Amino acid sequence: MIVALSGSTGFIGTSLTKKMRELGWTIRVINRDSIAMPDQEFLEQKTEGADVIINLAGAPVSKKWNPAYKQEIMDSRVNTTRKISDSINSAVQKPSVFISISAIGIYDSVATHSESSVAYASTFLADVCRKWEDEAMKSQETTRVVILRLGMVLGEDGGALKKMRFPFSIGLGGKMGTGKQAVSFIHITDLVDAIIFAIENPGIRGVVNAVSPYPCANAEFADKLGKVFDQPAWFTIPAFALKMFFGEGAQVLLEGQKVLPEKLLQAGFRFKYPTIQNALVQIYG
Repeated sequence: MIVALSGSTGFIGTSLTKKMRELGWTIRVINRDSIAMPDQEFLEQKTEGADVIINLAGAPVSKKWNPAYKQEIMDSRVNTTRKISDSINSAVQKPSVFISISAIGIYDSVATHSESSVAYASTFLADVCRKWEDEAMKSQETTRVVILRLGMVLGEDGGALKKMRFPFSIGLGGKMGTGKQAVSFIHITDLVDAIIFAIENPGIRGVVNAVSPYPCANAEFADKLGKVFDQPAWFTIPAFALKMFFGEGAQVLLEGQKVLPEKLLQAGFRFKYPTIQNALVQIYG
């Protein structure tokens, strides 16, 4: 199996690369230099002959947003995905599947969302997701496209938990804002397994919610994280403080989405760490 992979050095990409190498798959790395290649060169070196293309690229959203950084968030997702989709459409030997990530931030923070939901938010991040997904779907006439909408990805070596570990481990952790906002999460092992599952199951296509079947509230998440370190999690980080530090980007922390993985469950995928308790105990227990 030949896999062309963007975002291979990130938190998700590192774990996915390890798993694919264990399976004996060959990886073609798509990095920033690759995206800067002329279209024909990119097609010949990265796309042509690949069995699978996986697009994980995107600038982090957990930083303070200003106009320039918001443009970077948008461009790093939309432009990379456009380049890949265009090359798939131009390839003679096309990949059997194109897997491109998105985010559950496309949904509003009111409803409970399966893949059939069209209750989308009117935020900047939701706009990014819509444009990002539109670019990926441009290749759906020529290959199977799977768009994985990710929630909070949990693992020891990256993502949100890497930043949370220190304050929670010394008893300085707590909920964000009211703590009532939903946290839809997925353990990194389950996410990697879900990607492999999507590759190997041709019936899976279109939007797939890559989240655990048991979302929780932010206050519960904080409580469980404190307990795995045998520490209280009594603090509250007020909304105004998050807005001062992250600007508009604080919406990612204060406005959660309650999302369910209906397609994965119906296809027979089994989560190893479906609850926040099992996920955090496996990581830190």
